[in-house]
Amino acid sequence: MMTGVLQARGLCKSYKDKKVLHDLDLTIEPGKIYGLIGRNGAGKTTLLGILTAQNTKDSGEVTYNDQGVWENQQALNDICFSRELQPTMFYGRNNLKIKHYLNSAAIYYPNWDKDYAQRLLEEFKLEPKKKIYQLSKGQLSMVTITIALASRSPITILDEPAAGLDVVMRERFYQLLLEDYAQTNRTFIVSTHIIEEAASVFEQVIILDEGRILENCPTEELIDQFRYISGREDEVDRVCAGLEVLSVHQMGRHKTAAVRGGGVKLEQARQADVDIAPMNLQNVFVALCSHGDAQ
Repeated sequence: MMTGVLQARGLCKSYKDKKVLHDLDLTIEPGKIYGLIGRNGAGKTTLLGILTAQNTKDSGEVTYNDQGVWENQQALNDICFSRELQPTMFYGRNNLKIKHYLNSAAIYYPNWDKDYAQRLLEEFKLEPKKKIYQLSKGQLSMVTITIALASRSPITILDEPAAGLDVVMRERFYQLLLEDYAQTNRTFIVSTHIIEEAASVFEQVIILDEGRILENCPTEELIDQFRYISGREDEVDRVCAGLEVLSVHQMGRHKTAAVRGGGVKLEQARQADVDIAPMNLQNVFVALCSHGDAQ
């Protein structure tokens, strides 16, 4: 499956007096699974809506294969944005069934795979004749995932796809995602708050913080830049000199610092009387985005 480059340049977006996106640049390369993470209100859903021409921007541009996406059906045919469904979306439409929703998707997405959609319904034990408004939060998530995967769109974006799933089904979702990726090599962007479960799936991670891209790099490469250094306060302070200290936690004379850096300084720290421990993606995210909040 051939996937093009999706690119945003200089994106700005405000709601009334609140600026949500600040002169944001982002390039989504083909054939990767991206994780988009950020705190509530960071602008994730707004960004995804603008990338897929479902939301307007104040300034900047979004292109797919160097062509603007706004009112460009050829570009939009290659993009699926499957966002979290809420029961309130279907009030007043009590007769809408799962099968109706999937039939609409089959019309909207030119690469729709009907057989795959049917297999996913069976996987998730979803009854096509069941009415949407009667579904649980978990079942709504399963419908969202079914639409996204069966769309076979070269660029497939899922906003909080696993929010309503229990831990067993979340793991199964990521298995299905990886199986589909291995088969199609299409581009996925997954926005989620449940970071650590998804970290091993993300080839590249985008951290959005207060409307700005804080990081956009391969996941393992990012994580490898961070460590916890702990020990006696004076020793920790000594070995942290020259490293970027992101946060500290102190109990009496014992101190733990989350640091960024490596090379010679980290090797020197290994010779000191301190403990050095790796950080996972969730630790890195908290260190970068806590802004002094209690941890």
